Amino acid sequence: MIKAVSLGPGDESLLVPAARAALQDADVIAGYKGYIELTPPELLEGKEIVSTGMMGEVERVKAAVDCARSGKKTVMVCSGDAGIYAMAGLILEILEAENLLETIPFEVIPGVAAFNAASALLGAPLMHDFASISLSDLLTPWERIEKRLSAAAEADFVIAIYNPRSRKRHDQLRKALDIIGKFRSPETPVGVVGKAYRPGQSVTAVPLNQVDVETVDMQTVLIVGNSATRITGGRMLTPRGYHRKYDI
Repeated sequence: MIKAVSLGPGDESLLVPAARAALQDADVIAGYKGYIELTPPELLEGKEIVSTGMMGEVERVKAAVDCARSGKKTVMVCSGDAGIYAMAGLILEILEAENLLETIPFEVIPGVAAFNAASALLGAPLMHDFASISLSDLLTPWERIEKRLSAAAEADFVIAIYNPRSRKRHDQLRKALDIIGKFRSPETPVGVVGKAYRPGQSVTAVPLNQVDVETVDMQTVLIVGNSATRITGGRMLTPRGYHRKYDI
């Protein structure tokens, strides 16, 4: 058995009960070393730990699959939701490639995704249709990312931006905001949430033309409002449309 287990944003109170139960029951806990550190220490006790660095995803998953193949109950921990920009897909791909889909049981334990956490801290920015776009071009060509940004912005989706800026990628966030700015007012609210529900958390909402990209890193999620999004009481709000149908 191998399970992709979601840790949520990092605060232990947001670890869902099914994820806690899977961790308690596991023989092996695998994951990126930073995510192992987010796992409650008491749930790591007595477990075999399989950990690699940031670029070791394939190596990590293959090692976890080998553990599961040997009969050990194996868990792959992921931050946020394991099925959103995380390891659930790669586990399934490797099980498929090694013809193990009928041999090794596989399960995904859902959790609180990064855009859920950021949205909660900002107010209610995801109350209508939204798109989630990662700016990492490690696995997706930048030209395709640009097309997705343009399409989502033109269609007036609220846009959640993952992986906005790293030490090696300095310019892409600025380019992304400029693309969105072709279709949005400069005053469009943008929520900028860093380290949601972890030490060092920061939560701000600024106009699109005032986003300071220098303050953004890989632990930041941005939520760009649509044409109806506004700031009210210090919170971002994207109305669902009730005011057009009901007397509120």
